[in-house]
Amino acid sequence: MNKILVIEDDLNILGLYESCLVQSHFRVVTAQNGQQALEVLDQQSVDLIITDIMMPEMDGYELSTLLRKTGDETPILMITAKNTFEDKKKGFRIGVDDYMVKPIDVNEMVLRVEALLRRAKLLQENERVIGSTILNQDTLTVLENGREIELTQKEFQLLYKLLAYPNKIFTRQQLMDEVWGYDSDSDERTVDVHVKRLRDKLAHNQDFQIVTVRGLGYKVVELNE
Repeated sequence: MNKILVIEDDLNILGLYESCLVQSHFRVVTAQNGQQALEVLDQQSVDLIITDIMMPEMDGYELSTLLRKTGDETPILMITAKNTFEDKKKGFRIGVDDYMVKPIDVNEMVLRVEALLRRAKLLQENERVIGSTILNQDTLTVLENGREIELTQKEFQLLYKLLAYPNKIFTRQQLMDEVWGYDSDSDERTVDVHVKRLRDKLAHNQDFQIVTVRGLGYKVVELNE
């Protein structure tokens, strides 16, 4: 069961987030500002952080900046009343992973938490081996029978996502959210373009195949099971 740290100085909102996450089967620890959050993190590890921006003592920007400077890569979902592009840009540039503007839909918050946790899990699994094909997350490289296949970052992330769950059908929208993020301006045709490029570059691969599921999306099928 994943553990979520929620940081919010409004106790009513804090209670709402905590209740929603607990109902969705997460463990939750709380803090009312960045300084309290650091004290929590000194005592225990968490899988994801949800933080407000405007808080006393240490705000969400300061906390996120400090965590990233110390090498902490825990996913951060920032929830705030600030709604300008500059506010969002500042958050993403200091290392925030996702951003929601109040008032939020708590059900959407849970979906974003789940997506961030899945993405973090993939990043922690540095290498994936399928037959004679090796994907290395650190170097963003694909080796096919010892031959290196050159992929763009998004192509690699898309392929890695599909291969992480063989035979699982992903809709185009799911792949957009997972690989490009909820705030991307790209549309679902982007997924089709990247899948076509992957098929071209991996045309001779004997270990797996990217299959189109008509009306739904895509899945990967391992050929040597």
